[in-house]
Amino acid sequence: MHGGAGARATQRLGSSLTMHVGTPARRHAVAFALALAVVPTCRLAGQDTTRAVTTRPDTTHLALPADTLRPGVKPMGAFLRSLVLPGWGQAATGRPMTGSVFVAWEGVTAMMTLKARQEANYMKAINSPNQVQKRQEVQDWLVLWIFNHFFSGAEAYVSAHLRDFPPDLKVQAYPGGIGITLPSPIHE
Repeated sequence: MHGGAGARATQRLGSSLTMHVGTPARRHAVAFALALAVVPTCRLAGQDTTRAVTTRPDTTHLALPADTLRPGVKPMGAFLRSLVLPGWGQAATGRPMTGSVFVAWEGVTAMMTLKARQEANYMKAINSPNQVQKRQEVQDWLVLWIFNHFFSGAEAYVSAHLRDFPPDLKVQAYPGGIGITLPSPIHE
């Protein structure tokens, strides 16, 4: 056979010879077990309880500065959540309204893709001359559906990075219209 991959003389059908597979391996295992049994029964340094025990200071209760504590989901976690289900990463970062917009657009693109696919199958069944345009419409909705996943993921990633960013820009409604306030470093 090919490079020793074939059957040996002792493995062929009808042969009365038997091959003891693993005999050297068994011998090695028995020798290793005996060597472990014969090893002196001295205690290892880590098991010696007669030595004085030195205690180290407890480091589990360290006070970290406030800027290093970042509650919530990490940016890559938010990205992956929104990549799987648009709006999930936004909800995890505390932005449910933005997440609901992505979920709504996900529903629109999914349903329009399925509707256009059904219409394309119908046009194919009746041999319509507009099959090419309908297939293009299916592809367009499918691209928008996929784009929604990536855009939602990117938006969740950025918003997770900026969740502790101070909200400096404020847009407010005033009686005469909309006003934008910007903080200035100059104090009166």
